Amino acid sequence: YLEIYNEEIRDLLSSNPKEKCELKDHPQSGVYVKDLSATVVKSVNEMNQVLAAGLKNRSVGATNMNEGSSRSHSIFMITVEQCGIGTDGEGHIRVGKLNMVDLAGSERQSKTGATGERLKEATKINLSLS
Repeated sequence: YLEIYNEEIRDLLSSNPKEKCELKDHPQSGVYVKDLSATVVKSVNEMNQVLAAGLKNRSVGATNMNEGSSRSHSIFMITVEQCGIGTDGEGHIRVGKLNMVDLAGSERQSKTGATGERLKEATKINLSLS
């Protein structure tokens, strides 16, 4: 579970969620985030607990338009694996991947009343959406 805040990638499940993560490119597997946390869960309830833990670490702040405005984009990555015996009697594994993306909305800076750090965040949000 990661966020992109002010053009920096952060691991929302890390023990230090404000620490910047590195984006890497592997010749076979492609682009990935180095040392991004992964958690194995066995139920929807457990997955919701992981999601809630990451949400607590999201960058949010108040503006004139929204008291709890998200100041970052986030991606919650889910890999589902299923094991079973096929009609051929052999064991098979099915894997599916789902990326849930929450984009911070673009803002009219004059309406939000943003100054200082909030203005810097809004500028980065708008830049990343263009």
